Amino acid sequence: MSYVSSILLYSYVLLLLFQIKELPRDEQFSNDYRHDIMKKKMTLIAQSKIVNITSDKWQSLEDLKNVYKNNLGPPKGMNYWQDDLNFGEQRVMGCNPTIVQLCKEIPENFGVTAEMVEPLLEGLSLQEALEAKRLYMVDLTLLEGIECTESRLLSAPYALLFVNKEKDLMPVAIQLFPTKGPDNPVFLPSDPPYTWMIAKMWYNMADCSYHQSCTHLALTHLIAESCVICTHRQLSASHPMFRLMAPHFLYLIAINTLALQRLVCPGGWIDKTMQMGRVGLFNIVKKVWGDWRLDVQGTLPTELENRGVEDANALPNYPYRDDALPIWHAINRYVRTVVEAHYDVPAKITDDKELQAWARELVTPLDEGGCAIKGVAGGGKFETADEIVATITSIMFICSVGHAAANFAQYDEYAFPPNYPAFLHGDPPKNKDPLTEEDIIKALPNKSHTLDIMVVTKILSDRGTQPLGDFEKQYMYDPLGVKAWKEFRQELASISRESSERDKARKATYPYLNPTEIPNAISI
Repeated sequence: MSYVSSILLYSYVLLLLFQIKELPRDEQFSNDYRHDIMKKKMTLIAQSKIVNITSDKWQSLEDLKNVYKNNLGPPKGMNYWQDDLNFGEQRVMGCNPTIVQLCKEIPENFGVTAEMVEPLLEGLSLQEALEAKRLYMVDLTLLEGIECTESRLLSAPYALLFVNKEKDLMPVAIQLFPTKGPDNPVFLPSDPPYTWMIAKMWYNMADCSYHQSCTHLALTHLIAESCVICTHRQLSASHPMFRLMAPHFLYLIAINTLALQRLVCPGGWIDKTMQMGRVGLFNIVKKVWGDWRLDVQGTLPTELENRGVEDANALPNYPYRDDALPIWHAINRYVRTVVEAHYDVPAKITDDKELQAWARELVTPLDEGGCAIKGVAGGGKFETADEIVATITSIMFICSVGHAAANFAQYDEYAFPPNYPAFLHGDPPKNKDPLTEEDIIKALPNKSHTLDIMVVTKILSDRGTQPLGDFEKQYMYDPLGVKAWKEFRQELASISRESSERDKARKATYPYLNPTEIPNAISI
């Protein structure tokens, strides 16, 4: 088996993340799993061809819904996409729920004034809403100037949201570019309905560009691949830490290889269906990867605190946080039990040459053959069990919960283009002139373009492997490891029941982070 470092698959990409050069035989899909993926794809393509022949051309937003009849099924977003409540929920329970943050002050370049938003703040002044932790925001201005495929344009927006008396997160202002000016207005819910609608759509297209490039591809698939390669290179298959992590690496390298060959290749799905295209995708990754740290963005409790969203009293309706945190703690306890059983004295850690080589390669710069991951506990030299636990917990969480949150809502979010558009025709609005439904229709992808989005996101949203803790292959055979694994499964079963009860009380369902819905590994 040859696990070697190389440039990313395509030469136009700068060196960013540690990837495999050639797919090893041991990492390939099983024949059954590969057959299942291809069967799904062919079935969905056949269905989409029938739809393409029989569906009306959309002349209105209602006509667009005809494409979902009797075929792939209506995505969740189709029913609520026009509602401001849905826009707020996308920030906390959509497929990109990890970038909303507490607003402590209005950014200088965000042209929001008290006069604009106070009518929407339920009697509070702007300053009072800030002090009460009732205002949250998303800042996507890092997208400013991103070069995209065929010079397509992305917005680089701010969005401001307010926690109302119903405890719902509601949008109160959107600015599509970071420089204030007369041709870059602050859009408000009180604007003409279709003008506000198109502003939300241009915001969401920027949001989904970040989602697909970073939240999904780079910060789960590619980071995890770096860790898988490093693990295979430095830890023997009998090493206790290899056995602990191995179930969470199933098919990862194989699916990444397939995705880069089919989706991210020149002229592939990303180029055809997403505004940014592959050029924009990798340019966004380049911007974000430079600041990403395993001990901050890759460690859930710290990541939530860093964004100011850990307080459930201030932000009570945050399903991603509420469902992910119990699982993070369960993973952490499971990892700690196994690690402390094997490393009961510090000398066993410092004397473990394989473990130390693994830690060292995780942080070694890419041009020196390492993964270049910043923020690894111990800085590349483990001395305590806590450092090992922190690192492995983050890796296992990314491979399971992190990917599930970014991946399995994709059909529900993307498949109805007005809800979360990956691509829009025309230019973003530069004023608040009233628009019409016809303006919305003109901006949307055409029928074949929409069907491409539907088919691929439907495939990506299906689960093909077993749920978290129910391992396809059992690597734990020592008594302490087996006991820890059984306790882990029992805790996940309890978390699953609690998650189901929480979901019953929600206005909109969020099933994606119930442990029964989370695969062990990134296998799709």
